[in-house]
Amino acid sequence: MPLLVMANWSRINLMKVFKRHYFSKISILLVVLIVFLVSPLWAKKAVIKNIVVTTSQKYLLVYFTVDNCFTKEMEKAILNGLPITFTYKIILEEKRAFFPDKTLASLTLYHTLKYDQLKNVFIITRQGKTNDHLTSKDLIWAKKIMAEVEVPVAALAKLKKGHKYILRLKAELSKVRLPFYLHYIFFFTSLWDFETDWYAVEFVY
Repeated sequence: MPLLVMANWSRINLMKVFKRHYFSKISILLVVLIVFLVSPLWAKKAVIKNIVVTTSQKYLLVYFTVDNCFTKEMEKAILNGLPITFTYKIILEEKRAFFPDKTLASLTLYHTLKYDQLKNVFIITRQGKTNDHLTSKDLIWAKKIMAEVEVPVAALAKLKKGHKYILRLKAELSKVRLPFYLHYIFFFTSLWDFETDWYAVEFVY
């Protein structure tokens, strides 16, 4: 009987050891999976930089660029013929002391980059207040054009001398819809999405 008890005790302890070993492997596997899934989110956050607000003879102008807006996965998708679109939002408001700020202009711009595999050229389409098409064989140049914005925001006739204004800026990657034949290559498409914070520039005209 003592031997039988010892055998049962040994079996129970062996089961405990097995369970600890088994579940520790599962835990390690889960950690690895979590790291794999989350690691793209550790990439540098897209940010708006080099903001310049100025005027021409007739218009208020804004210039800015976006950093860290491309990933290796996005470049791979572009080279496979998938178009990528950046959306830029620009809002001009007049600041008022006793009333809500007044919106004077609200713009949405679209920059789309697509690779023509037959002609071996990158095509950049910029839509907004003006529409244009640019082509290049250089991906680095194409990415630079995609991430730059230069646009008239509002006519100076809308502004009042000595009044305070605020310009709000934001950039985001439009949702990517993959054709079925690319699904097996780009599984985690949602991890491409980027969205900057709203950036605000206050100035007196």
